[in-house]
Amino acid sequence: MTITLERMRADVAAMIHEQPQDIGLDDNLMDLGLDSMRLMNLILAWQEAGVDLDFGEFAEEFSLAGWWRAIEAKRARG
Repeated sequence: MTITLERMRADVAAMIHEQPQDIGLDDNLMDLGLDSMRLMNLILAWQEAGVDLDFGEFAEEFSLAGWWRAIEAKRARG
């Protein structure tokens, strides 16, 4: 299974008890209640889905848009 932006949004929303449509691409997810432990749990689940990024790469920016750019850049590099 591959990761999609919509799956990421849904996973984050479930983790912070929000509706996916209430999370904007540029929202600061820490401000919405995502802490480092929840982020680590999400990363572990996404790694199982084929995302080859580590905590440090996700911790550089706390928005869905930033995380998706990191994933796309990694995919482009092969």
